[in-house]
Amino acid sequence: MNILEMCDPEVAKVPVGATAEQAIRAMLDRHVGAVAVTDENHRVAGIFTERDVLRRLALGDHDPRNVSVREVMTTPVEMATRATTASEALATMVERHYRHLPIVDDDGRLLGMLSIRNLLQAQIDTLTSQLDQARSVVL
Repeated sequence: MNILEMCDPEVAKVPVGATAEQAIRAMLDRHVGAVAVTDENHRVAGIFTERDVLRRLALGDHDPRNVSVREVMTTPVEMATRATTASEALATMVERHYRHLPIVDDDGRLLGMLSIRNLLQAQIDTLTSQLDQARSVVL
């Protein structure tokens, strides 16, 4: 299974002109911890995460209704491609303390958002399948 297949079917994203409040609402509506921020060509311009809310909004003087997500998003963004393996993605996420990794095409257009939860669920599924196969051989 490639990393794009592990992602949630619909990508959580907001346009670069959105407000921080719109980005937060998208995260809440989708039950995710991050949204990709994309430009008019669907290229990733940044990522807005729960950590950005805490670091840049909660303790600052910004009103999420009036501040552009562009002002509080994380950029530059580390990204993966279809060629990135699950183990490479996991290594990057663990090493750099990321919980989300946008997946892009060769032109930087957003294809999906990989979360650490997606990777862990795929690993659980694999291990469960292996355990079921082992049980069937033993029984």
